[in-house]
Amino acid sequence: MSEHHPGPSRPRPPGAIKLGTIAGSDVIVTSSWFLVAILIAVMVSPRVEEVTPGLGAWKYVAGLAFAVILYGSVLLHEAAHAYVARHYGYPVGAITLHFLGGATAIEDEARRPRHEFWIAVVGPLTSLAVGGVALALLLLEPAGLLRMAVQGLAGANLFVAALNLVPGLPLDGGRVLKSAVWGLTHNVHRGTMVAGWVGRVFAVLVLLWPFAQETFLDQRPAGVDFVLAVVIALFLWSGASAAMAAARVRSRLPDLVARDLARRTLAVPADLPLSEAVRRAQEAQAGSIVTVTTSGQPIGVVNEAALLATPSDRRPWMATSAVARQLDDGLSLPVTIRGEELIMAITRNPAAEYLLLEDDGSIFGVLATADVDAAFKRAAN
Repeated sequence: MSEHHPGPSRPRPPGAIKLGTIAGSDVIVTSSWFLVAILIAVMVSPRVEEVTPGLGAWKYVAGLAFAVILYGSVLLHEAAHAYVARHYGYPVGAITLHFLGGATAIEDEARRPRHEFWIAVVGPLTSLAVGGVALALLLLEPAGLLRMAVQGLAGANLFVAALNLVPGLPLDGGRVLKSAVWGLTHNVHRGTMVAGWVGRVFAVLVLLWPFAQETFLDQRPAGVDFVLAVVIALFLWSGASAAMAAARVRSRLPDLVARDLARRTLAVPADLPLSEAVRRAQEAQAGSIVTVTTSGQPIGVVNEAALLATPSDRRPWMATSAVARQLDDGLSLPVTIRGEELIMAITRNPAAEYLLLEDDGSIFGVLATADVDAAFKRAAN
């Protein structure tokens, strides 16, 4: 199964291996993939023995090769997501292959419904194309293991395409449904919630499927059917629930306005003794201190933690710049920044304080990450 994860890039899972790069993204294989590859090899080995008798232990090697080919098509599916996301200007992290398929880390939310639609739908379309090519190859009448591999590739990719078009999150079809509802209602939050509930319903249906097998297929379910149903249902339910929870938080993000969270700021010369800067800030009832050049150009923001860690008896002998962080790129933000744009700016350039500037470049105040975190938690509750 395929999914893509908007949001900040994630650390590599423990035990994961980087295979290379495709579509501008690192390709990561988790340790769980090796487990499923072995499982596929064992499950396929009887069929290999039937097609080509006498292989002995090599039948497992053939089964493992089939698993690699199968996941190669999953990689194409995920690379299609990454390519289209980059085409629309979204940053893309790693492509990860895992137990249930693959995931592409798209590090931003779609800005338009059509972007969401095409980024999502291109994956199933790629699987459909791979399945179609495999069916066409069968017309050449390959024999033996090659025929078995092509048949398996065709069936697996057509199944993956159909499954991923199910209109429920976290599947690609859920994102297609989200884009449709978003486009009709002009409300991305509503689109996510509708697709999330459909995903939950589908999770319940998957969980109940083993009990329905005997009725619809006249086939008694095996133990593995129940295990797979539980695993897939949990994957779908948790993915849909996570998307819905994130949507609830995101719908409240517009309440986070940098201007409203700013601390009153005192500008002082960089070489002013720290004790004098603190005295002036207390007198002005300022919650932050900015160091400036002789011409008034801001060059640093005093780090509150570093200031508090400096003993009072040392402050008269220290320049204020000694406890100030230089204003590197990303540490100066427009005072008008708000909502998700504010959260993403802080995520890209982590710091304790940020300088807020008016449109004309004048200093408005300082934004403390601790204040943003507190406001974010209030918005999420």
